[in-house]
Amino acid sequence: MFGSHNKKRPHNLIIGRMFDYHILDMIELGIEKFQGLSDFKNSKSAEGSKPMLVFAGDLFELDNNHKRLKNLLIDFFRGPTVSNIRLGGLEIVLHFTALAGKIFMRSYKVLMKKSGCRIPRIELEEMGPSFDFVLKRTHLASDDLYKKSLQQPKSLKAKKKKNLSRDVFGTSYGRIHMEKQDLTKLQTRKMKGLKRKGAKVAATAPAAAGEEEEEVDQAGSNPKSARVE
Repeated sequence: MFGSHNKKRPHNLIIGRMFDYHILDMIELGIEKFQGLSDFKNSKSAEGSKPMLVFAGDLFELDNNHKRLKNLLIDFFRGPTVSNIRLGGLEIVLHFTALAGKIFMRSYKVLMKKSGCRIPRIELEEMGPSFDFVLKRTHLASDDLYKKSLQQPKSLKAKKKKNLSRDVFGTSYGRIHMEKQDLTKLQTRKMKGLKRKGAKVAATAPAAAGEEEEEVDQAGSNPKSARVE
């Protein structure tokens, strides 16, 4: 955005944008009437608030110059891309009206009043700045170059991942679909280390216990006498 003033073209405002390090669009607007923030004696919105844009008038849909101007203004005022917006953070409305060869820009502050229900009652209060523009010279890109500038690189496109979900803590969960398996036909590798040795130990234990009992019985039936001097 560039502002200039001279005798031949007074009160000029030029808005442009670039693509591939070259000028893509450039539109010259003449300012016929202006009111600043200080001209409105009321409270202002917080700095950095994301505005809501409203365009009124058939020229923004029918005339090519106005369509490009609308797209240019959206690029200029939209700010950073966000995923969620808090209702209380919607504080600014920028209204553009194309009528009788002029473009009227008005800035409003959103006032949320009590309505007796969950949804508040909305009122708009003009807070400035206010402009009355007239469209002058334009330098627009060709249709082919304009379409090329709208193309998004494949590396920036978000790939859709199926069967993937996240919980409230940000943990990712994946779902895998498999055919039903017959576990009776499942072949496992046979290893010597996995053979059952407990059966052999249990079988030899009773035999050893029986031999000990026989020795005790034999010792009890034939007691040895000891001579005491």
